[in-house]
Amino acid sequence: MDTLNDKNTAPIGLFDSGVGGSTIWKEIVSLMPYENTLFLADNKNAPYGEKSREAIIALCDANTQFLLDSGAKIIVVACNTGTTNAITYLRDKYKQIPFIGIEPAIKPAGLQSITKKIGVLATRRTLTSSLFAQTSEHLKQEEQVQIIEQVGEGLVDLIEAGAIESPEMEVLLRKYLLPMVAQGIDYLVLGCTHYPYLLPQIQQIIPSHIKVIDSGYAVAKQTRNILAKYHLLNEKTTTPSHLWITNGNLPILEMFAPKNMPNLQIKKM
Repeated sequence: MDTLNDKNTAPIGLFDSGVGGSTIWKEIVSLMPYENTLFLADNKNAPYGEKSREAIIALCDANTQFLLDSGAKIIVVACNTGTTNAITYLRDKYKQIPFIGIEPAIKPAGLQSITKKIGVLATRRTLTSSLFAQTSEHLKQEEQVQIIEQVGEGLVDLIEAGAIESPEMEVLLRKYLLPMVAQGIDYLVLGCTHYPYLLPQIQQIIPSHIKVIDSGYAVAKQTRNILAKYHLLNEKTTTPSHLWITNGNLPILEMFAPKNMPNLQIKKM
């Protein structure tokens, strides 16, 4: 892949079905503080998890085109559902730019599990994707890991509505988590980028010995590695610019933005 030096200051592009991708954005900014970023939150079409594979691919394609038109030098599909259903299509179509995907962290959880029982909380489309099936089948066959899958239906909708600490959220989390706890899991994998925002509630429901993991840091690290591989890292120590764009609910996106960050702009498309 040919690169130009003036691309180094171009932004890292990220997209998600909504505010969930901001959890990946925060890891990237923490790891690479000099990089400019552009995060697209497709709130209007959230959640992706109950849509058809064809619809998910079409939405991811449109998001990618927007980020490319905005000058992104790399694209992070900061959405488990988007990655597991559309990443192959995107890489085949847009060969001129590197893509970083995100998958549920079942492999590290499975390898570290003592009970060999791990729980996965994710969207329906992530859990039924061929990409997830390949990884989980390997763990089941090679490592004898039992993977207890749970569709987190309704969770993204409540997060996108700003109802994280609502009674409805408490009811759903208990409904989804307690059966996995009863089956003896010692790791819980959060398979959606929205779900880290639920960590305080989750930790109040499950026993303290159960470790909760997501893919945020691993995605940020892989993004840095790929940028370094193609000589695209921004090593200028000037203050970076960050832009969050939504096509839906602006106040909700603002609610999840870090406070006291003057170089972050948030606007509606």
